[in-house]
Amino acid sequence: MLVAEAARRLGHDPYIFRIRNEADQDWSGFDNCQISIADLSRFAATVRREGIGSVVLAGGIGRRPDLADLRPTWRSLIGFASSFRVFATAGDDKLLRFAINVLENEGVRVLAAQQVAPDLLGRAGPVGRLRPGKADLKDIAAASEAALALGRLDIGQGAVSVHGRVIAIEGLEGTDAMLARVADLRAGNRLSASGGGVLVKLCKQGQDERADLPSIGLDTVINAHAAGLSGIAIEAGRALVLERDRVVSEADRLGLFVTGIEPREDEVDQCLR
Repeated sequence: MLVAEAARRLGHDPYIFRIRNEADQDWSGFDNCQISIADLSRFAATVRREGIGSVVLAGGIGRRPDLADLRPTWRSLIGFASSFRVFATAGDDKLLRFAINVLENEGVRVLAAQQVAPDLLGRAGPVGRLRPGKADLKDIAAASEAALALGRLDIGQGAVSVHGRVIAIEGLEGTDAMLARVADLRAGNRLSASGGGVLVKLCKQGQDERADLPSIGLDTVINAHAAGLSGIAIEAGRALVLERDRVVSEADRLGLFVTGIEPREDEVDQCLR
C-alpha cells in the first residue's frame, strides 16, 4: 500500500495484482485483480489490456509457488524446464531473480520498490532518540557477521546476538518467528532475564535489490521488545523501514534503539577483533 500510494503521488495510476491467499489489504481504491502466484498467462493478458510497462514487487509472500500454480505463456515455455529445479531447490534470491527474468520476458520492466518510494529506505544512524551503547555495538558486529554468512548461503537476512554471542539466525520462518524463538529462550531462562541483544537485518551479498530487501515495521519493534532486545540495526540504503513515524514512536516508547549501519565485511571483522 505504501508503494502504491507513493506511485500515485508521482502521478501514476497503479494497477494492483493481488496474489491469491497472500494479499490481505483492501485494494478497492485501486484498479486491481486477483491472480495466482504463477499465472503468467493472466498476468501477460492483463499487462497488454491495461498498457502496463513497469512492475514493482512489493509485500510479503508466505509460500513458494509449486508446479500446480504454473500457467505459462508461449514466451515463458522456453524456461519451463528450468523452473522445475528453481521451484524445488533455489534459495529466495535465486527464485526471485528467476521470477524477475520471467516477468521481464513478458515485456515489462521490473522496478525496485525504493525507486518508487525512496523515503522507505533506512538511513545511516539512529532514527529515534536512543542510540546503541558499547555492548550493543559488539552485538551488532557479531549479528552482522552471521547475517552476512546467511546471505552468502541465500538462507536469510537476519540474526540476533546477545552479549556478543549469536543466538538466533533467520530461516524460512522469517524475522517475526525468529524473534518469537528468542522470546521463548528468554522465558525459559536460556538467556539473561535482564535483557539485551540486537536484531540485525542485512541485504544478501549480490542480492538483486529489486525484490525482497530486508524490512522492518511496527511488528518488528514490538516483537524485538517482547524478546528482550535492546535494539534493531538495519543496512543503511539497502533496507526498508515501513511506517517510519510509527516505528520511531513505538521504539522510543518501548526503549529500543533503531539504527542504520553500513556493514562492510572488513569492518565487521575489525569490530570482532
